[in-house]
Amino acid sequence: MWSFSALLGFALAFIATALNAGELHASTIVSLPSSGPQGYFLRTDAPESPRLRLTGMIEAGDAEKLREQLIKLQASSPAKPGMPLATIELSSLGGDLSEGIRIGELLRSFKVVAVVRKQDVCLSACALALLGGNAVRTAAAYPSDCNIEIGSKVAFHNFFLDRSALRSGTPDDPVASRLQGFADARGGAAMLIRYAADMGLPPNFVANLMARPVEEFQYVETIGELLALNLCLVGLERPALPMSHQAVNVCNNSLAAPAPLSAFIVGPIAAPQARQYMLERVQAGMNAARAKGKLADQFATWSVMRVKDEVDKLYDDLRAAGVALPELVGPTFEVSLNQSGRVRPACYVSLSATDPDRYEVVLQGERGLTEAIRKPLANARRMFLFDRLTVVNQRPSSGLRDIVLPDLEGRQAAPLSSGVVPGRVGASK
Repeated sequence: MWSFSALLGFALAFIATALNAGELHASTIVSLPSSGPQGYFLRTDAPESPRLRLTGMIEAGDAEKLREQLIKLQASSPAKPGMPLATIELSSLGGDLSEGIRIGELLRSFKVVAVVRKQDVCLSACALALLGGNAVRTAAAYPSDCNIEIGSKVAFHNFFLDRSALRSGTPDDPVASRLQGFADARGGAAMLIRYAADMGLPPNFVANLMARPVEEFQYVETIGELLALNLCLVGLERPALPMSHQAVNVCNNSLAAPAPLSAFIVGPIAAPQARQYMLERVQAGMNAARAKGKLADQFATWSVMRVKDEVDKLYDDLRAAGVALPELVGPTFEVSLNQSGRVRPACYVSLSATDPDRYEVVLQGERGLTEAIRKPLANARRMFLFDRLTVVNQRPSSGLRDIVLPDLEGRQAAPLSSGVVPGRVGASK
């Protein structure tokens, strides 16, 4: 029999008392009244979907109970196009591994959004189930379909085998018991790998989980961890950083692989010249590729690159044609990388000063401008404004603290360099 290990005895008592965790008895699934939203989670400008709540330890048969409820709900209150069928609140210390995975698959299949409220915890098998409940609705906007309220506790840890189940299965044959344990462990690992792949998780998710001692918990607390798991926080405000630093974070999060913050140089592009400056980048890419044709001839025309109306028209035409040019929504920055003394442009970022979810970024490739390699979550684009190491949902500050990403533990963000975009006047703020 597969199960996630519960916390050590004293830890269970501590979490249940200090964090108002779900009960230690078998799980229950109940419908909640639709009389108003809970916390920050539900948008007031959208109709509320039916709400469920799962509490207690996850046991065999729970997924089937949930399936029956969702089938009835689908028949009585079908989801509107582009909307989730329901929202389910999770509050559980864990339980059966396979049931947690089956629940997550059900949430994904039925388009149910899972959320952990700020007063709740969701550990082990519950956290795996949570991964399936991140369906994003049409025209997503923050915090639609976000899963973790700030203040809640979500954590993963390695699975273990139920010794009593092994003994009951092969009571008189220790060799058969070992063989059964090996087969079960291999089956559990395969189940996790398949589930992680179905949920679009990074390849190292299962490896990191299985390399961890069963008593150590990996709390979800940093922006990088949330992004890797396709989860987002409810109640996340814009970071208290200068716009130039936010631009660097957007750039760094959009690259194929993040770079140290100390390697970046950022400078503003003055608003009146921003479109012309970006067109010059397109022209430079075409020249490097020795492009020929009508567009190259247009760039060679004096009026196109010097007359504002012509610049604006060409910029809009190229964007409409699919050329990687950012919509200029506010302050615009050139972000460069200093690699072994060689400074090269990496990104161009334009940020709205009023909407943290509205920004545009394009990358500077070897042959011109390109789209971002990594994309933010559709319903929480503001997460890219943060450095990936930023802790946004603190884990318990007690003796229960375990080591998460030890190579990053205690690491301080390096200061940013500031610079001036070549040919422009003024420094970043």
